[in-house]
Amino acid sequence: MAQTILGVSRFASTAMSISKPTSILAINSGSSSIKFALYEMGRGRENLLARGAAEGIGLARGRVWLDASSDRSAKPVNQRLETHGEAIRAVLAALNRDKHPRPAAVGHRLVNGGPKHTQPERVSRGLIRSLQKVIPLAPLHLPTELAIISAIAAELSGTPQVACFDTAFHRTMPAIARHLPLPRALWRGGLQRYGFHGLSYEYIVSALGREARDQRVIVAHLGNGASLAAIRHGRSVETTMGFTPTGGVIMGTRTGDLDPGVLVYLMRERRWGPARFESLVDHESGLLGISGTTSDMKALLAKRSRDFRAREAVAMFCYSVCKQIGALAAVLGGCDTLVFTGGIGERAAPVRAAICRGLAHLGVRVARSRNAAHAPVISPPRSACTVRVIPTNEELVIARHTFYMTSR
Repeated sequence: MAQTILGVSRFASTAMSISKPTSILAINSGSSSIKFALYEMGRGRENLLARGAAEGIGLARGRVWLDASSDRSAKPVNQRLETHGEAIRAVLAALNRDKHPRPAAVGHRLVNGGPKHTQPERVSRGLIRSLQKVIPLAPLHLPTELAIISAIAAELSGTPQVACFDTAFHRTMPAIARHLPLPRALWRGGLQRYGFHGLSYEYIVSALGREARDQRVIVAHLGNGASLAAIRHGRSVETTMGFTPTGGVIMGTRTGDLDPGVLVYLMRERRWGPARFESLVDHESGLLGISGTTSDMKALLAKRSRDFRAREAVAMFCYSVCKQIGALAAVLGGCDTLVFTGGIGERAAPVRAAICRGLAHLGVRVARSRNAAHAPVISPPRSACTVRVIPTNEELVIARHTFYMTSR
């Protein structure tokens, strides 16, 4: 697998030209899983040595798998992973068994840095103290992410670590896009629109290169979590997620945008409290809630011809995304390039086709054969809007930032 990946970001280019190759471990954690990738960085190269995941953390069954180079591929190891700390130890053990080098530095995706942390930072006691104060902004994510940083410090003593914030890419949004329509006193308390999936958007911008700098670009990151961003001159000017990753378009189990009056009604009429609300909007709704069966888009597409609930879930998802693309095009004054990425965006051709059918007024057209083949460009030649499919790579962006921050 040790392939050279092109598209070096401006952050990493200087360090890569002067530093020796070094191994960087990029960690991208979720509530019950940890995705990771080990890269060799330096001398103008970005070589992927291995990638894998620890899954089922905190559940009855867990496993760690490692997709390494063909001459030493590690088999999945089934084991109970009680905590994210145990999962990290299992990941490091798997890399060691496969005879990969000890990481010289470790980078982490952190979902929210709050209003003060708007670029990657080396982990320090001061940073940890600061992030502990903003846990209320991301109570489902930050405690786990901080626990993983602590576990790495214990297992790889002295190894530098870098925090890469998913909100950082959207720091360029103008004030009119960041402010919430609330009393100004609440803005000072950190209540603002942060935006998320920033590492994914940053990768897409680097992959587009000059096109991202010169064109009006809309990126649709569609997966179990889904959002869109409007990009001008390579910078975020608007995005669909806001204060939390719950807002925006319909997602796998999240509502997306929801009239706050619904929550007021449930609070008043059914005496619901914060924990019940949180479960509803984050874990019980979206595709799962609409279909009543699953949040998996592949399964819904397979069932939609015989299950009206699956068909309605797919239709509502596509409608939600199409509507937001129209809104973002209004912000940009048009759209020259539309990019689909994320698990659904990269692999669900029927979803892409359904979304694009409602965008003809923006010059969006899709060639059926190209779309079915998941081609890099799925629009016909000479279309007014180029429609692309670009696999995202958040771990590579983490590795780039980590290498740059630890090589200066």
